[in-house]
Amino acid sequence: MKKLSIFSAILFSALTAFSGNPDRAGEAGAPQLLVNPWSRSIGLMGSNVASSFGSEAIFTNVAGLAFINNTDILFSTTNYMGGAGIRNAALGFGQKLGESSVIGFNVVSMDFGDITRTTTDQPDGGIGTFSPTMTNIGISYAKAFSNSIYGGITFRFHQESIANTRGSGMAFDAGIRYVTGDRDNVRIGISLKNVGPSYAYEGDGLAVQAEDGSENQRSFFERTAGAELPASINLGFAYDFLLAENHELTFNGSFLSNSFIRDEILTGLEYNFNDRFNLRAGYSLERKSQENKSNLRAHTGLAVGASIKIPMNSNGSFLSIDYGYQPSNPFDGINSIGLNLSL
Repeated sequence: MKKLSIFSAILFSALTAFSGNPDRAGEAGAPQLLVNPWSRSIGLMGSNVASSFGSEAIFTNVAGLAFINNTDILFSTTNYMGGAGIRNAALGFGQKLGESSVIGFNVVSMDFGDITRTTTDQPDGGIGTFSPTMTNIGISYAKAFSNSIYGGITFRFHQESIANTRGSGMAFDAGIRYVTGDRDNVRIGISLKNVGPSYAYEGDGLAVQAEDGSENQRSFFERTAGAELPASINLGFAYDFLLAENHELTFNGSFLSNSFIRDEILTGLEYNFNDRFNLRAGYSLERKSQENKSNLRAHTGLAVGASIKIPMNSNGSFLSIDYGYQPSNPFDGINSIGLNLSL
């Protein structure tokens, strides 16, 4: 009861600390920190804050990393926004240390392809191309404090470059999960994400050629404003329904409080057959105001996904093939395929 009271106090503090701010939409930096790279949680629209596990949990709630039994390797590739030419590749790794601790590592890279370089003097191009990049590298630690309380933390380096301009910084995530119920079928999770100092762009791309007053051309560097990180608080709940032997249905619900855009309510259902086959569906709902009822986010509609788990030995090792689809408007949607090897 004491642990539950402490956990409830943390939840209440988190709710009062953040609230959606649509007036600041588009002002945050490091937008790649908001992109979910993992196929399973894409199929649930990211609603599995309280039920994600393994290396995938590093994005939704790092406390889920503590549920790794030995070694976990996860790879995912995503075609982002349909025909926009944007691809997202992610690699995650988790290793159990001792009886209750797990250390994790993940790297996420976004590739935007080749973009035609233009200037004010040559707006039609013809002077080559450039390739923007965005990369996140995270190191995580999670621990099972008891059979009911799990927690974790991630330190993440984020970097982005556009032509000859670049920016980088540090951020951290923290998460906690409470598990209860007769079959451990009730889970509550909270995660604090993308907290860190502001950062600014720098590089030769900010240089401007101008006269210095004596008819000589000199390079001057434009001063850039610092960009804050898109911090958020995620509160999640999950409940497992045992429909019949080998048939289980999990309800996921979460409240996402953003610091730079509207708050969201995320829901998801996952059907599990004999721990071998999974079907998923998820939906996102924005908290709209009376003054503006239009959607501010591109991810709308019903997300879906599926997994096939292939046992490898009697010790519980398996290979999972995952797929997730998330619709977007006005783009063509997100398709993600992943492989998960658990040893």
